[in-house]
This record gives sequence, structure tokens and C-alpha cells, in this order.
Amino acid sequence: MDVRHADRKLERLETEASFTGGFGPDVARAYRRRMQYIRSALDERDFYQMKSLHYEKLKGRRSHQRSMRLNDQLRLVIELEKQAGVRRVVIASIEDYH
Repeated sequence: MDVRHADRKLERLETEASFTGGFGPDVARAYRRRMQYIRSALDERDFYQMKSLHYEKLKGRRSHQRSMRLNDQLRLVIELEKQAGVRRVVIASIEDYH
């Protein structure tokens, strides 16, 4: 899938091996693994098939967002957008939204 980062820090976290963005090394490693999976996915249905992601649509004022698990505490929050027939994943944030 095509990917766009909403935050430059998250883009650096994916591409620079030594950059942790204020997260622990385990979170940075999990984020990079998720990004590899997102980039290799054909569409959103692939996220639902991998049960360990705990991919889910958020509710309420965040109903336009979805999340997937990075570890027991943190989630990767994403948004899906479609422009000119191309579906794109927007990486919004890493957070503990509970």
C-alpha cells in the first residue's frame, strides 16, 4: 500500500535505524515491523487477516481512524484516504489512547 506520514518524526523513525523518536528500542523495532507489513499489504483486508495486529476501527470523534497494536500498551493510529482511485495509509501517531 502507498504510505504517507502525518509527522516527520514517524517518517524518521521508519527510515533511520538509530532514531528512536523518544520511544524505547522495542517500540521502534515493532513500528518498523508494522511499517514493513503495511507497505507489503495489498489493501486493508490484509490487516484484518493478521489477528495479532488487533486492527480495529476507532469510535466516537476518532471514527475516521483505525489502530493496530505495537505492544501491550501502545497502538499505531492510522487513517485511510483515497485520492484518484489510489488508497493510501496515513500514519497519524503512536499513542496509548486508552
